[in-house]
Amino acid sequence: MAVVQVQEQKHFVLVHGACIGAWIWHKLKPRLESAGHRVTALDLSASGVNPKRLEELRTIEDYSLPLMETMAEVPLNEKVILVGHSLGGMNLALAMDKYPQKISVAVFLSAFMPDTMHGPSYVLEEDIELARALIRPSSLFMEDLSKANKFSKEGFGSVKRVYIVCEEDKAIPKEFQEWLIQNNPVGEVKEIKGADHMPMCSKPQELCLCLLDIADKST
Repeated sequence: MAVVQVQEQKHFVLVHGACIGAWIWHKLKPRLESAGHRVTALDLSASGVNPKRLEELRTIEDYSLPLMETMAEVPLNEKVILVGHSLGGMNLALAMDKYPQKISVAVFLSAFMPDTMHGPSYVLEEDIELARALIRPSSLFMEDLSKANKFSKEGFGSVKRVYIVCEEDKAIPKEFQEWLIQNNPVGEVKEIKGADHMPMCSKPQELCLCLLDIADKST
């Protein structure tokens, strides 16, 4: 598990996708930490060991509460690197819109990535069957998202974004990942060859190196 020691410590906040929890990062987290970085892997509401029940959640904000609480605790003079996987891209967008000044870069890892031109539900509606296949029953929050305001250019739109494409992803196919990037271009696109939908499990070293490179470029 050899990684290069870094000059400046960064703080990674890892946001899991649907149906899983913080445990999904168990191969990646120690690699980033051994490189000298701080890592927070959190459980979203009703996920992992979070005590809330899915039936208690009514909105994407309810689901994202642990992330928003984590961001609220970040000092104003510090910035984090947000990493969101799969549906976690929608949670990232909420945090980016509210706390843009606390984020150096947002990394969308084979993740749904909204824009500032359409409503939040737009990217999910583009392939609703795909979205439903990835998300537990009744937790899509589509009704909530369809009524929500667009993400702002001043908030979400002001944060630097990087997209990591997973080449062999069968859950969110490469073609759909590329459409998301075309719909809302990012500052940098990286690709992990041979990676499936869970690169933190199947390609943890390659993912770690991608994130270390992104960290080196962030301010």
